Amino acid sequence: MYERIKETAKFLKELGIINPEIGIILGTGLGGVAKTIRVEKKIPYHDIPNFPVSTVSGHTGALIYGELSGRKVVAMQGRFHYYEGWEMEEVTFPVRVMKLLGVEKLMVSNASGGVNPDFEVGDIMIITDHINFMPEHPLRGENDSRFGPRFVDMHEPYDLEMIRIMNEVAGEKNIPVKQGVYLALQGPTFETPAEYRMVRLVGADTVGMSTVPEVIVARHMDVKCFGLSVITDLGIEGKIEPVSHEAVQEAARGSEEKLNDLVLEFIRRC
Repeated sequence: MYERIKETAKFLKELGIINPEIGIILGTGLGGVAKTIRVEKKIPYHDIPNFPVSTVSGHTGALIYGELSGRKVVAMQGRFHYYEGWEMEEVTFPVRVMKLLGVEKLMVSNASGGVNPDFEVGDIMIITDHINFMPEHPLRGENDSRFGPRFVDMHEPYDLEMIRIMNEVAGEKNIPVKQGVYLALQGPTFETPAEYRMVRLVGADTVGMSTVPEVIVARHMDVKCFGLSVITDLGIEGKIEPVSHEAVQEAARGSEEKLNDLVLEFIRRC
């Protein structure tokens, strides 16, 4: 795997993607942040050696390099999900590549179902911690010490200083944000009412189908992580309604302006 990652990083460097400071993974309906990047390079995934190709509607499938709020960033417009049939090694492959390009901080975003009764559709949540209920661990198998240690310390999966900065930005802009724990399930089905209850009982505030594998692999390589989740549907007893991927995308777009405003200033201060 290491040689394939090196090959991909070399290809991208030769195209001019040099020393990005921050990596960004943009989730469902949250691709609007990409519109604010001063783009220097935009490369479709299918043109990048060894990259998977996203199969999910609403995920553009391109790697963007440029400047955002005065910082060099590399952003994924569309991520890869375990439920699409990719192996965890493939789901997290771009995060490995980002590290070899020079990324030391990673911002991830997603859409999720809220199970905290204080949450409403459209809320923005800072991810403070996560619970991994994925059926496959992204670090299972022989460890490559060139990336990181066999046993990874996860006491601070989401960087406390970055969380502080975002809370500061949100306060100054008077944009309400929640904080909470994100739980990852395999998908692609949305949760049953009983599963929503389980998610809440084990201590989570939201549930989704992504993010956790990428964060685990980033922490394996000592990349600092920050996560945002937009609440696009509710798994709260008495508030559960029919949900679809299209409805999730529409709800995420409803929070896009606020999210962009937060992210622009957050990146400036990181």
